[in-house]
Amino acid sequence: MGIDTEAPAPAVRETADPVLAVPELAPVAEFLAQTLPFDELSKENLYQAVGSILVQYYCRGEVFDRNTVQLGLRIVRSGAVELRDADNKLLDRLGEGESFHIGGLNAQQGEVQATVIEDALVYLLPDPVYRGLRDAHRHFDRYFTGQRSRRLRRAARYQSEPAIMLQEVRTVMSTGLLTVSASDTVRQVAQSMAARRVSSAFVMAAGQLAGIVTDRDLRVRFVARGLPPDTVVSEIMTSNPETIDGSQSIFATTLLMTQRSFHHLPVMVDDELKGIVTTSDLILAKQDDPVYLVQHISRQHDVAGIKDLVSGLANLMVQWVNSGLRAQHVSQVLTAISDAVTVRLIQLAEEKLGAAPVAWCWLGFGSQARAEQLLGADQDNGIIIDNQVEPGQRPWFADMADFVCDGLNECGYVYCPGNVMAKNDEWRQPLLEWQQKVRRWVSAPTPDAAMRVSIFFDLRCIYGSQVLCDELQAVMLKQASSNSIFLAAMAASALDIKPPLGIFRRFVVDRDGEHRDYLDLKKRGVLPVTEMVRLRALANAIGAVNTDERLKALVKGRHMTIVDSRNLVDALHFIQQLRIKHQCGQILRGEAVSNFLNPKDLPKMAKEQLRDAFTIIDDAQSAIRQTYRAGMG
Repeated sequence: MGIDTEAPAPAVRETADPVLAVPELAPVAEFLAQTLPFDELSKENLYQAVGSILVQYYCRGEVFDRNTVQLGLRIVRSGAVELRDADNKLLDRLGEGESFHIGGLNAQQGEVQATVIEDALVYLLPDPVYRGLRDAHRHFDRYFTGQRSRRLRRAARYQSEPAIMLQEVRTVMSTGLLTVSASDTVRQVAQSMAARRVSSAFVMAAGQLAGIVTDRDLRVRFVARGLPPDTVVSEIMTSNPETIDGSQSIFATTLLMTQRSFHHLPVMVDDELKGIVTTSDLILAKQDDPVYLVQHISRQHDVAGIKDLVSGLANLMVQWVNSGLRAQHVSQVLTAISDAVTVRLIQLAEEKLGAAPVAWCWLGFGSQARAEQLLGADQDNGIIIDNQVEPGQRPWFADMADFVCDGLNECGYVYCPGNVMAKNDEWRQPLLEWQQKVRRWVSAPTPDAAMRVSIFFDLRCIYGSQVLCDELQAVMLKQASSNSIFLAAMAASALDIKPPLGIFRRFVVDRDGEHRDYLDLKKRGVLPVTEMVRLRALANAIGAVNTDERLKALVKGRHMTIVDSRNLVDALHFIQQLRIKHQCGQILRGEAVSNFLNPKDLPKMAKEQLRDAFTIIDDAQSAIRQTYRAGMG
């Protein structure tokens, strides 16, 4: 049952700035000012509406229908609501910033029922105020008049493919940016933000993005600290904020903002600031949406709860693939989920063990570091500890590693067969030990050693100090890029596994054993590409870890042609797509997931495309041989 708190409307209307008279209303006004269609109301009209709002809390399972007594527009502040028609067909799922009017929906579409599917905080704008705004403001009325067609389009999309989530983020970013100088005062910036009715300002220096200031910065870093109005904005801004490229998908943007708890994210196009995307721009409503899953993993209180959430990953993957999600996006999703599981396990361990005695970093290696995981991935992880750690403090990290690695294994991320895990003392060391280890690897390389250590050159900070990870990677890049013998050893390892094509482009399959007549798509197709691209990235001191991002960086640095880069991307994506569809078929048949495929089972066109992909890999290996193995036998 909902809990109401009614805002005192008269107090709101008695002052020129009514929200200041009732401080509790300020967050409501701030939220609505960034929510469609309230964002186009004048300040006066917005405050009048806010003064009438009822704040209501509803538990999961609460239902609104034709018999609901309280009429009005309900705006979802947090949580999620699902709309279904009389035939129980899904019409929409609503998240933060979205609204519905149950009476209007029933008038338009028959018997519509709204159900709270995640505990929700709701703002109720009573019917008389809602009707008055529609009568008085054409744009406000037009927005709700068009909701029906929008909902029908969404309902169709839920039954077809998640096209909106695959669109480039530039298609939804806001472009009316407020830019200021680092020497401007906070008063000037706040006045400009109020005049433009925006929640953020960008601090520019020499034409480059130097920082960002948001409404939250004004509250937390300025007002709460009691700083004077003439404080320069550079003192409260977030310096060098993280950005996202406009070509990234809405899906990838949503994952990033959810994982980092960002509310504002600058969008770059051709390395120039072109827009911003906020949490209110993104829809996180579907229960089978991977972002929903990531969010709920972070709320679990024990390993059993996490295990229960991820137990259905295989079936979810089938749904995502059948709905049109491409292999590269599926691997991003599965990596984001394994990241979320790891982070939550670390947080649970911290609750049990207390705070870490010194700074530290949980590392992910291999496919997790590259954000290229698929089902069945085992663990590859380690811990970097600050050099100031004392001997008596080390058991904390051993206990942490045991808890997290054991929890990951229980949740389906099985122990690494090669024991490359933080549980192993060898991969749980201070930064200096890690750096010395890298120097030893590079100074005395052999093809066999290069193959065994190559996984460590794909690394990413999953939790903790990013600085420790960056310092280790800096040594890796410096040592690897300056040692031609080490690069030659890595090249030999990358060339050791050849694509399975014989004379006349016939497939070379296993001739005996349990995989007779099958190809290993991962070993013979995916790994050669990732290893060749890793080699080129290390040789040119490129810090990117994801294979696609490494290829882009290689082209940008003129270390690789656009044609060669695109060919490898196409080959990798095709093989990964084939691999993931094959695994989906195995899941549906109740078989164990594997990377082995019989080429005879493929349609003729797919066989030709697979041959083309393997041919591209073979050509790329020839180029590696000429560049890194010439003259070395």
